[in-house]
Amino acid sequence: MKLYKDGAFLIQGKEVVINSPEAVETVKSKTGKEITVDEAKKNTIAYGILRDHNTSGNMDKLQIKFDKLTSHDITFVGIIQTARASGLEKFPIPYVLTNCHNSLCAVGGTINEDDHMFGLTCAKKYGGIYVPPHQAVIHQFAREMLAGGGKMILGSDSHTRYGALGTMAVGEGGPELVKQLLEQTYDIDRPEVVGIYLTGEPIKGVGPQDVALAIIGEVFGNGFVKNKVMEFVGPGVSNLSVDFRIGVDVMTTETTCLSSIWRTDDKVKEFYEIHGRESEHKELNPGEVAYYDSFIEIDLSQIRPMIAMPFHPSNTYTIDELNANLMDILDDCEKRAEVSFDGKVKLDLKSKVRNGKLYVDQGIIAGCAGGGFENICDAADILKGTSIGADEFTLSVYPASTPIYMELVKNGAVANLLATGAIVKTAFCGPCFGAGDTPANNAFSIRHSTRNFPNREGSKVQNGQISSVALMDARSIAATAANKGYLTAATDMDVDYTKPKYFFDKTIYENRVFDSHGVADPDVEIQLGPNIKDWPSMSALPENMVLKVVSEIHDPVTTTDELIPSGETSSYRSNPLGLAEFALSRKDPEYVGRAKEIQKAQKAIEAGNCAGEAVPELKAVMGVVKEQFPNVGHDNIGFGSTIFAVKPGDGSAREQAASCQKVLGGWANIANEYATKRYRSNLINWGMLPFIIDEGELPFKNLDYIFLPGIRQAIIDKKTEFEAYVVKDGKLNPFTLKMGELTADEREIILKGCLINYNRK
Repeated sequence: MKLYKDGAFLIQGKEVVINSPEAVETVKSKTGKEITVDEAKKNTIAYGILRDHNTSGNMDKLQIKFDKLTSHDITFVGIIQTARASGLEKFPIPYVLTNCHNSLCAVGGTINEDDHMFGLTCAKKYGGIYVPPHQAVIHQFAREMLAGGGKMILGSDSHTRYGALGTMAVGEGGPELVKQLLEQTYDIDRPEVVGIYLTGEPIKGVGPQDVALAIIGEVFGNGFVKNKVMEFVGPGVSNLSVDFRIGVDVMTTETTCLSSIWRTDDKVKEFYEIHGRESEHKELNPGEVAYYDSFIEIDLSQIRPMIAMPFHPSNTYTIDELNANLMDILDDCEKRAEVSFDGKVKLDLKSKVRNGKLYVDQGIIAGCAGGGFENICDAADILKGTSIGADEFTLSVYPASTPIYMELVKNGAVANLLATGAIVKTAFCGPCFGAGDTPANNAFSIRHSTRNFPNREGSKVQNGQISSVALMDARSIAATAANKGYLTAATDMDVDYTKPKYFFDKTIYENRVFDSHGVADPDVEIQLGPNIKDWPSMSALPENMVLKVVSEIHDPVTTTDELIPSGETSSYRSNPLGLAEFALSRKDPEYVGRAKEIQKAQKAIEAGNCAGEAVPELKAVMGVVKEQFPNVGHDNIGFGSTIFAVKPGDGSAREQAASCQKVLGGWANIANEYATKRYRSNLINWGMLPFIIDEGELPFKNLDYIFLPGIRQAIIDKKTEFEAYVVKDGKLNPFTLKMGELTADEREIILKGCLINYNRK
């Protein structure tokens, strides 16, 4: 794999000219045409799709309107409740509500099924599409029924990626979907486009997760594709099946790119034909001469079976490399865990080594990444006639949709899997975020799913429990299962892959999916369960602000799972205050209490009372402030909390990572950088200031107070640097906070306190 940060020209989709002072002349000599870099940038597939969906008239400042929207059942309640508070009357574009996260309705009593009934009644009232539990995971349904060549889809899940089908899809926090429901736009600077030039063909036994992990391992740490569009081109694309492309594509989220798009061909056309949607196919290729802002060359034949060790998809090795350096790599993982968990629990991976081999406790093939037809068929071929054994090792397989499940039943793959001792379950995203197949304490799980963040598998450090996940391809998971739990690369197995043809049966969805066909019925009464709560009221940005630092996190990256846990909180995603009780519970259990304490001051001000009476330590703080700023008083100040994290927001798009802080009185985050665009957007949409501070020793520490004079006017004045003071030892100690550029709408959202206030009629 070769990375070129200075970009490259691509001629006729086949010939690469790496950028250099002579590159333009080289292109001219090869094509006989003069073309500038700026002109050639317009010939990428990504540029054409963005241009077709941009409403601003300015391709540098995009205002995108999407063709379709999709959400699942731990995000759609909050989204629709927000839109309803802003006057929603009808879904203006197709909006699909899937139910693949809160599908275990026994969890949380009636709470989860109440959310489903809310979704069904909203689909009827506002003119949407409702996919019942266990029918399909969100992204597989989108591939089968929503994607279209040249289209754009926005989803409230970070793995919204349908680029392999010619659809540019973006995963964002819920407020961005609210904007689309209210016929507003998705506003971003035009993203850079990274060319991913594929050559060669994968060797037997290598699957899409292997290719994806190889890419993630190369580009995550250096931010090579962060907030950019990955465009897959080159002759190697045609050497991959569409299922294989989909499996690589969905994992591009873990690189922190904004979106992805692939060139399309007859195989993609056949995919649409199989699904009865031939008209949605569109042949997409870069223009005669296209220019990419940066470039990656990948020889697929050189990829080997990969494993991403705990606790990140970028912690990658080849399986052969792991087996050859087993104790050293396991020791490194244990040391990383010691840092990540602040020594609260001990991860013991070295105890998994038996007779010089790594023994695995659990295998999972599931979800939008692993549950595809081809992955499961290949796994069944590897396992046919074997046994997973009667020891600790277990294997669970989750087909990504009921149509896939039905075809696997018909072609015998399910029978072959069940005969080995594996269990085949329904379409459900639980194993991906800790709501299903939670391993035993200190167990080690290998999964063809999307993430292996700390606690993502459902363990609870706060209760003394720790287990861990490594990401692998379905084929190597099956090879490990055939070897009764001893880690094995699929390339070590001699297998005749049958590669059966896929047949899609649309009657399954016709019989069970509610489709309004865009017709709203305003007479339908929305069904609200007792756990579905409205958002609490939120104040506008004050003229001046006092922030208390209530959590300080120095991990290199902080995931959204650490900001708001995934699995055990799912049942509370429709209850803003209930969910907020879990905020930072895995990382800083004292956060909630500290945030609530300083929130008392803001509530006192709003009620016309004295902040110092509600929070006595503020009397001294305000005394220091008034010495230098005598005009600051209860009628022009606000109080709230902030957290510091080095690089927060990696991973999920879930808005609750920000909204939970907001409902607890959070006014800001301070970071050296934000891991993803979507987390920063979530902060802004919830009226929180996304501050940046230069790397180095912090001028403040946990529990310190920070005073921000004139913060409201500074936002109005479009400032990017802000005067700030640490209130310490009877003094105001100055320092500088920074903020990236805000759009006009983003400034107004922050000034009004949140997107709900901005839109409220």
